[in-house]
Amino acid sequence: MTKYQDLADSIIAGDNVKSKEITKKLVDEGVSAVGILNNGLMPGMNVVGKKFKAYEIYIPEVLIAAKAMHAAMDVIKPLLIESDAPTRGTVVIGTAQGDLHDIGKNLVAMMLEGGGFTVIDIGVDVPAEKFVEEAKKNNANIVGMSALLTTTMTGMKEVVKMFRANDKVKDVKVMVGGAPLTQEYADSIGADGYAPDAASAVDLAANLLK
Repeated sequence: MTKYQDLADSIIAGDNVKSKEITKKLVDEGVSAVGILNNGLMPGMNVVGKKFKAYEIYIPEVLIAAKAMHAAMDVIKPLLIESDAPTRGTVVIGTAQGDLHDIGKNLVAMMLEGGGFTVIDIGVDVPAEKFVEEAKKNNANIVGMSALLTTTMTGMKEVVKMFRANDKVKDVKVMVGGAPLTQEYADSIGADGYAPDAASAVDLAANLLK
């Protein structure tokens, strides 16, 4: 449907003024917030994710698209909360203790939101206990952890260990990512999944909850 296509196109183009305008118009026409999210925002971000994976666009363009997605989300978020709309899952996300690099983490958080997940961003330099605490508090399905430094990625093992040892959160899926990480490293620390980039993180999160 073209009404949704225009919204998806404004996300892909990174036009936050247009994305907000179209979203407001759709709301005024009586389109549900869930319909806007599922038929306009998610397909738009999917295209952005595919282009990013195929190296057709890079981080700056993805951030601009995410900004357009957020402008539209600002309009529908209160309506989604009001309607108690189902979410694809709740993800608590942060960078490993000692790591202050958050561009990758922010990108993943934005892409997950655009993919229909509820995202609780707990920031940078997060101690293992805080990951556990926030997962409990927010009834999280997934915890996402990123590291850009080899010195901080070692702390991820501690987080996985704490989750597995705690009955209340032992079933929470732990996914990891960041420049120095590999699938092998994720396997070696017992993480449930590894994503090499932000677009893959959305696919991974969806697969982990199947």
